[in-house]
This record gives sequence, C-alpha cells and structure tokens, in this order.
Amino acid sequence: MKQFLNFINGEFVATGKTFDKRTPTTNAVIGAVHEAGRPEVDAAVAAARTALSGPWGQIGVVKRTDLLHKLADAINARFDEFLAAELADTGKPHSLASHVDIPRGAANFKVFADIVKNVPTESFEMVTPDGGKAISYGLRTPVGVVAVVCPWNLPLLLMTWKIGPALACGNTVVVKPSEETPATATLLGEVMNAVGIPKGVYNVVHGFGPDSAGELLTRHPGVNAITFTGETRTGEAIMAAAAKGVRPVSFELGGKNAGIVFADADFDKAVAGILRSSFENCGQVCLGTERVYVQRAIFNRFVASLAAKAAALKIGPPDLPGVGLGPLISAEHKAKVLGYYARAAAEGATVVTGGGVPAMPAELADGHWVQPTVWTGLPESASVVRDEVFGPCCHIAPFDTEAEAIALANATDYGLCTTVWTGDLGTAHRVAAAIEVGLCWINSWFLRDLRTAFGGAKASGLGREGGVHSLEFYTELRNVMVKL
Repeated sequence: MKQFLNFINGEFVATGKTFDKRTPTTNAVIGAVHEAGRPEVDAAVAAARTALSGPWGQIGVVKRTDLLHKLADAINARFDEFLAAELADTGKPHSLASHVDIPRGAANFKVFADIVKNVPTESFEMVTPDGGKAISYGLRTPVGVVAVVCPWNLPLLLMTWKIGPALACGNTVVVKPSEETPATATLLGEVMNAVGIPKGVYNVVHGFGPDSAGELLTRHPGVNAITFTGETRTGEAIMAAAAKGVRPVSFELGGKNAGIVFADADFDKAVAGILRSSFENCGQVCLGTERVYVQRAIFNRFVASLAAKAAALKIGPPDLPGVGLGPLISAEHKAKVLGYYARAAAEGATVVTGGGVPAMPAELADGHWVQPTVWTGLPESASVVRDEVFGPCCHIAPFDTEAEAIALANATDYGLCTTVWTGDLGTAHRVAAAIEVGLCWINSWFLRDLRTAFGGAKASGLGREGGVHSLEFYTELRNVMVKL
C-alpha cells in the first residue's frame, strides 16, 4: 500500500498516526497518509526558517529562478507519474488532468520565475530641504515563511500557483495539502531534492484542519503569512488564527458564480461554454457556474439544449475513453451534493435532467458518482440558488433586460467570477464593469493569462494573485532613502 509521508527539511517523515486515502472512483483504500502532529509541524516551520536565512536567502534571484525553471522541467520529465498520482487522488478525466492540471502545475514555476527576475522597482530623485539631493528607491524582500493550505479540486495546479511565486520571491513554504489529495504534494518533494532546491525550502505536512496539521500550521508563531484556497467558513477560521501576530493572508474562497446569456449570443458557443463551466471536473471548480440567467427569448431553447448535452456526458473513471464526468471527491462530499439535490426537489424545482445517482458497473458502484443536474423554476431564495453546492449542477432562470441580469448576478454574498455571452461589444463592457466579481469572462470561461490579477470580491476572497500582483503578498516592499 502506498505510504504518503510528510516532507520536512528534505527528508520524508513517517508518524505513528495514519489515515486512509481512498480513490473516488471505487472508494477503495489506496494508501495510508501519515498525519503530522505538533512535533512535525514545529520541525517543518523550523526547517523553513533555517533555509530562509541560510542557503535559499543567499543564492540570489538569478540562480533561484533558474532552479525553478529546472523544477518545472523535472515535473514535465515525470509527467506520467504526476498524472497517475492526480488521477488516483481525484478520479477526474484523463483528458482534463493531462491538459490542465499537470501542465499548468509545472508552468506556474516558470511564469513566476520570469516575472520576479524581470520586475522593476521604483526610483525617485528629490531635492532635500537643505538644498542637497537624495535618491529614494524600492526594495522587495521575502515576507518569510509562508503557510500554503491547499484544496482538493485542482491539487497540483493550485498548490504551485502559490508556491511558485512564494519561492520565486525568496520565501520558504510549509504546505498543508488537502487530506483528500496528498499524492502530488508528496511527489513534488522528490523533485525538489532531485533538482537541488535546498533543504527546508519546501516542506509538506499532512493532516486535517481543526485540531490537526492545518490548525497547528496556521496558528504557528513561526509562520509569517498564510495563503489559502477553499470554502469561506474555513477562510474565516484561518483569518482568526492569523490575527495573532497580525499576519497577512491571501484567500481565494467560495463562489456562487453567475453565467449570463443574452439572446444575441452565439447560441451553440454559449451552450458549450455553460456546459463546460457548470460540469467540468464534476462541478468541483471554484470558478464554476451554478446560476445561469438566460434572456427570455431563447430561454426554453437554451434549457433544452443544455440539459440534453448534460445528460449525454459520459460518466466514468479516468481511463474510460470519451469520459466527460468523473466522481465527486469523497463520500462526505457526495452526501452534501445529494442533500442539495433533495432540497431542490423539495423546494419545488423542475428537474430538467439528473437529480440523483447514475447506474454504474458493479466494480464502480461504491464510487462517488452523481448525475449532472439542471433545474429550473426556483426562486432566488432557494438553497441551491443561494448556496455553493460544488457539484455538477446549475439552476437556469430567465431575464428580460440587461439591468435585471446584472441585479440577479449581483444578488449574492459571493463575488468570485462570472461568464457573459453576448454578440454586442457594448453590452459586454457594460456588464463586465457592473458585475461585483474579481474576474469576468466574455464569451469564454477558464481562459487565463497568468500575468493578470486573480482573486475574488465580497465573501469570495482577499487579495490578488497572478503576475506582479502576487508580489504584493509574497514580498515586503521596503523604501530606501539615500541622502547624497
């Protein structure tokens, strides 16, 4: 059985306490994860602090970023291993993980290495009160030891999205992967050693949140900053922990994202786009679309078309040819999603397609499968319209005017993203400016330029990452004033 060990100061560390790692496709136990306790978390933070003031802090930006390029190349050289680990952990379709998760997971190191190596800082010359001169310039320094708390939906991609800029800026990290997806964070430790990243720069502690590695790490006084992707309630708990010591946080939290489809949109492209944004990765995407608003003139046609395409999605394990929908991550999450399915029916939803559990072959019967589901007919106050379900589902409602669509989209505590489908350039720009989100896609979804800002508004997060915007969190900007 596979053993998922902690990675501390360049060494793999076993503990006396383990928990099962199950694969979502069959619910079979595929490994034992070694849970970190206080001694392991203390050791990981101490190793990170030592590396921060030692070899990592002294090698300079050019060598540091060169190592990150080698790290990305080494991940790609072991592409199949990382892919197999990600598929076993998540059960997502092979086509998705091989084209998105692993390539982006590696690319994050190169992108941020290049940004940090080339980013300028400001410089000003001034006349002093005594008639002399002075030069003032900016200097970016690492924020310190960064706690990186990761989600389970895009394990490698979202982890390297954080540790890439953190390491490029000269910080050291202690990573707490989700207990559901320990594999790629562990495997990355091998690659760190292989390319010569100094010991203690990258550390991994496994476990849960409360009363486990997550809480121990975020409350640790040796941690200088905390970055987290996950649900809003967990973010609130981490923020409370970060208040001790007044430590900065970077959060990408929950979303209840709206898709808006105007009657003048390219109909087929809009259906395909909403299909993808609602059901990709079995709906387990923070940027996914669970609320869809369609202009009344095309509403009935759109509902029928989307429902037909959702019902036609092939459900199965990663290696099944043509599979479009994998399992949910766990039995617990399956119960949550099915609970919302039942609630929607009880609240009077019209179930256009789905709403339950698909029939699966005997060898997959214990996996965490649910049907892709489309609802109509619910008020905006209904639970599945208000709450983040994080499953393969969406509710579709009609609208008449642009102003109504904007009001509907904004009527939520969340503000992560939206996707707008229209053939009118003026409509696109007006709506993008009016929607209270961190990211708005026009006639697309999940299209990203990694140099641009990413993050959520309202209850969907704090701060921005991506490009030079990541430097605002992962560095301290110091002003140096030189009297000439």
